[in-house]
Amino acid sequence: MIPYGRQEITDADIEAVIGVLKSDYLTQGPKVPEFEKSVTDYCKVKHGIAVNSATSALHVACLALGVGEGDMVWTSPITFVASANCARFCGADIDFVDIDPKTYNMCPVALEKKLKQAAIDKRLPKVVIPVHLTGQSCEMKALKELSDQYDFAIIEDACHAIGGCYNGLPIGNCKYSDITVFSFHPVKIITTAEGGMAVTNSNHLAASMQLARSHGITRDSEKFEGSSDGAWYYQQICLGYNYRMTDMQAALGISQIRRLSEVIKLRHSVAKRYNTLLSEMPILLPYQDPNNYSAFHLYVIRIDDCNLARREVVFDYLRDCGIGVNVHYIPVHTQPYYKKLGFKSGDFPHAEDYYTNAISIPMYHHLKNEDQDHIVASLIKVVENTEQ
Repeated sequence: MIPYGRQEITDADIEAVIGVLKSDYLTQGPKVPEFEKSVTDYCKVKHGIAVNSATSALHVACLALGVGEGDMVWTSPITFVASANCARFCGADIDFVDIDPKTYNMCPVALEKKLKQAAIDKRLPKVVIPVHLTGQSCEMKALKELSDQYDFAIIEDACHAIGGCYNGLPIGNCKYSDITVFSFHPVKIITTAEGGMAVTNSNHLAASMQLARSHGITRDSEKFEGSSDGAWYYQQICLGYNYRMTDMQAALGISQIRRLSEVIKLRHSVAKRYNTLLSEMPILLPYQDPNNYSAFHLYVIRIDDCNLARREVVFDYLRDCGIGVNVHYIPVHTQPYYKKLGFKSGDFPHAEDYYTNAISIPMYHHLKNEDQDHIVASLIKVVENTEQ
């Protein structure tokens, strides 16, 4: 089976992890801060807080921004459920903003329209979480202007997007946001097996996220209530979680990020080849905004005049051919949990239209030409045979 995404583990990666296994520290050692620095240096941002998953990173980001009961958080309906769940973890309400039908990212026009109505209703969001779907940045400049006007914070969900750029700057620099979150799951661009990171330019937000990831405990005597009992002393000053990344994971991440720029270039080569091979097909290929340099985590195609039934035929045929296609994503507001909160089909039509005919075909930087040829030939055959 050719998977839709696949990690690459090199001998250097393995040696990096073995080095930690032979060291005195398996967790909470020197590799985690070293990995944080490697990411912040790459992204040109001040602080990095490594955690055990991107879901944890989204959670601590919401906590740092003070999200709680009675607050409202908005995100995209086309994303993994964690982008919305993080607000619910904090007791906040959630809502969605429809996507741009060209980029599949949060639509700034739809956001502005929704904000105008929310201002009238006195129910503005505390935080907006735009999602850089497939690795292409949202229109962050427009979103930041709306943030300044309507006074909400921004968490960039860049789980697909490390290594990409927006307006010539690396995604994660936080010029247009308060916090950016990355994922290092195995199918992502670089991996720590499981893991994530929140990055920010704010000293205050960084300190808050650092506390939240490790039980709310500090050893900084300047933050103590009262005096220290000795060198061993610590205090829990808020409620936190065990969201720490291990040194083994961090060592793998350090090794992987050293080749990140080259990995992104290779992903662009794979995408360019797909664009050429599929150019004559009745298929909508991924749009690339000229202000963006996508990380190309995913390569999503949309089949012309396709409905759910036909997409299922195409999907099943490709799976039978040994091609591990997938769908990213089922609109979050149509999930049973969110329907119980009052959402329903028809609420976000562009997102729902996208879902009817989108398929993610295999995309990873070491995808072989012969595998790509097999994917394209199989796709051509099934699309032609199912044309309506």
